[in-house]
Amino acid sequence: MHTGKHVPFDSPDSDDIANIGFVIGSDCVAVIDTGGSVDIGRALKQTIESMTGTPICYVINTHVHYDHVLGNLPFKDAGVEFIGHHKLADAMAGSRPFFLEEFPQYLGDRPEQAVIEPGNLVTDSMKLDLGDRTLELTAWRSAHTNNDLTIYDEKTRTLWSGDLLFMERIPALDASLKGWLAVMDELEKIPAERVVPGHGPASADWPEALSAERRYLTTLLEKTRAAIQSGAFLDEAMDTVATEEAGKWQLSDQHHRRNVSRAYSELEWE
Repeated sequence: MHTGKHVPFDSPDSDDIANIGFVIGSDCVAVIDTGGSVDIGRALKQTIESMTGTPICYVINTHVHYDHVLGNLPFKDAGVEFIGHHKLADAMAGSRPFFLEEFPQYLGDRPEQAVIEPGNLVTDSMKLDLGDRTLELTAWRSAHTNNDLTIYDEKTRTLWSGDLLFMERIPALDASLKGWLAVMDELEKIPAERVVPGHGPASADWPEALSAERRYLTTLLEKTRAAIQSGAFLDEAMDTVATEEAGKWQLSDQHHRRNVSRAYSELEWE
């Protein structure tokens, strides 16, 4: 796997912020996320080809965010299946205008072709046999996004969590705070020994790696709920809710206020 950098979105290196990688079987290679640009995807493909002559059969995207999918184009080939959550194709189609407008520098010389949606969709779970290596793909309810997918490598007991797990870099909430916490309870039951988070170190012990994110999201839930019950308006909540907890994470100034806003909208009418 390749470890992403902890830099803000306005950094020239913001196409290289996600953890990405691949699993090699005796028959096939499965790529797990491709990075945030055509250049990152091309570098990943070159690395795979330098390590093995085994063909790339699958590209698995864990969710819709640009830093995980905009490297897809170099892998487009007649023998490669693109796989994702059953809501990912629609999410990527909906995000296409945004990607083209916001990230033209990352889309190479064929920007209209660079946003590649999955053709093989996971509704509940799916197993991929790479040859002496089986991956179990699981589609989750709304959490970080509404199209989160995890990959479990049974042979090495390694879980690729996508952005259902952030480490070091503050979690970013796009879909459902309560859903994310509920999904974490289910993730914890996966019999993995290690996890590759969507952002953070190359790997970490499982399920201990969940603790910091669980603490942050739980604090966000409790403090936002308390702010709403006390009559605080959104602007006040964004300035005050869970700031001490947010300060324990890198790039908190980039995401925490937005997380509070999303949590407030979700909890306001519960």
